[in-house]
Amino acid sequence: MKHIRTFGHKKLYIDGQLVDASNGKTFGVISPAHETAIATIAWAGMDDTERALKSAQKGFESWSAMPMVERLDWIDKLRNKIIENGDLLRESIMYEMGKTWEGSEEDLTSITNSLKYYSEEIQKRKDIPIKDKEGSHEHRMVSQPLGVAVAFLAYNFPLLNLGFKLGPALAAGCSIILKPSEFSPLSAYIVGELCAEINFPKGVVTVICGDVTEVGIPLCESKIPRLITMIGSTETAQKLIAQSARTSIKRYSMECGGNAPFIVCQDADMELAINIGAALKIGNSGQICVAPNRFFIHESVINEFTEGLKKKFENAKIGFGRENKPDMGPLANANSVAKVQSIVQEAIKQGGALIYGGKPFDTTGYYFEPTIILLANNNSEILQHEIFGPVALITSFKTKEEVIELANNTDAGLASYVFSKDKDILNFFAEKLEFGEVQLNGVKYDIYLPHGGVKNSGIGVDCSTYALDDYLVKKRITKAL
Repeated sequence: MKHIRTFGHKKLYIDGQLVDASNGKTFGVISPAHETAIATIAWAGMDDTERALKSAQKGFESWSAMPMVERLDWIDKLRNKIIENGDLLRESIMYEMGKTWEGSEEDLTSITNSLKYYSEEIQKRKDIPIKDKEGSHEHRMVSQPLGVAVAFLAYNFPLLNLGFKLGPALAAGCSIILKPSEFSPLSAYIVGELCAEINFPKGVVTVICGDVTEVGIPLCESKIPRLITMIGSTETAQKLIAQSARTSIKRYSMECGGNAPFIVCQDADMELAINIGAALKIGNSGQICVAPNRFFIHESVINEFTEGLKKKFENAKIGFGRENKPDMGPLANANSVAKVQSIVQEAIKQGGALIYGGKPFDTTGYYFEPTIILLANNNSEILQHEIFGPVALITSFKTKEEVIELANNTDAGLASYVFSKDKDILNFFAEKLEFGEVQLNGVKYDIYLPHGGVKNSGIGVDCSTYALDDYLVKKRITKAL
C-alpha cells in the first residue's frame, strides 16, 4: 500500500492552551479512503467541558470589552496563520474526509473569506436612530455581543462549516466553543494549534470533542452559552434544542438537512442541467446539504437527461490523492455506506429501475458508485429521505402545477433548482417553491450570500450580513429630552 500520511496526536484547545483530556482518553481518526488511522485526538471528558465553558465565559468578557480595532487585528493574525498553513489544513481534510484535493480548496477559502468578510461587515454596523413621534425623547438601537456561542459542526465540510461560525462570532465580539464531528475533527484541532501558536486571547476560541454525554449534552444544558448553533441533521437539531432549553432560554441558529428538488422543464438547456446535476451529486460524494435529492424531469426530456447524467457518472474518476486528481472520493464512514445502500435497495423495492451504479466498490475504503434510479411513481415514499450520497432518484412530471406540489411535498426546505428558458415559468417556481434558496438555471454560493432554510431545514442564516444578527443583541436606548 502506498504510504499514508499520518498527523500524530492532537490536543484539545481550551483557555488558550493545548491540553490532553483530563481523563487521558484519546480517539482515533480514521481515513475513509483507506480505513486506516491517520491521527489521534484528545477525547474530552466532563471536567474538560466544564473548564471549556468557564474559560469561554471569561474569554467573552475580555473579548467583548476589547476595542474593535484590536479584535479585528487578532482576527487578521489568525486568518494569516491559516493561509500560511493552507496546505497542511487541506491535506488534513483530504485524509479525514477522503475529499479530493480540489474540493479541499473550498474549505480553506471559506474560512479565510469568512474571517475577512465579517471583519469588514461588523464595521458597517451603526447605531440606528428611531424618531420620537411626540418629540419628547430620543431613541437609538445599538448592537452588542451576545455572549458565548457553542457550535456543533457536521463532518462534510470541516473547515467551511467551522468558518461559517467562527467568522461572525469573532467579529461580533463573542467567544465560541467549536465541537467538530468525530468523523472529521482533525482540521478543527489544527485550527486550535494555530490559535495557540499566535497566542490568540484565552478562552475566545475553544476546540473540544468527546462523547455526547460528556461533552454534547453538558454544553447544551449549561446556562453559560447564549447561542447554540449547528450544521447537521434535523434530528440532531431537535435534540440540541430540547437539551439546551432545559435550563435556560437560548438563541438558535441551525442549518439542518435538505431534500432539494431539481426541476428540469421541457425547454431547459439540457447540457447545463446535466452538468450541474452531475457536479452536485459527484462533488463531495453527494454529501452536501444542498445537493439535489429528487430529480423531477419533464416527461418529454427525461430520457435525454437520464442518458446524459449516466454518461457523466460513467466518466467520473473515483479515487483518492492529490496526484490522482479524482472527481469523487469515498463516503465519510461505514454507516454512510450502509445508509446509502439501504436507500438504493428501498428505491428498487418501491419499483425503481436501476440505471447505473447501485453498490459500494469492492475495495478498501468507503467508496460508493455514483447511482441513477428511475422511479415509476413520482410520489414514492423514498423521495422523503435525504440521501447524502451520490445517488440520483429521477422521476417525470407533466405540468408545472403538478411538479410544484411534488417539490413542496417535504418537511425540508433548504435548496431547490429549476431549469427553463421561459421567464414566466422561472418566476412561477421562484414564487411557489417553499425553500430558503431557489437557484434558477445555475448555482452559486458565497460568503456574502445568505444561506438558510425554512420548515425543518433550519433557523437563522449562515453567511451574509444577516448571520451577524445571530451573534448580536439589539438594545434600545431611550433618553428623555
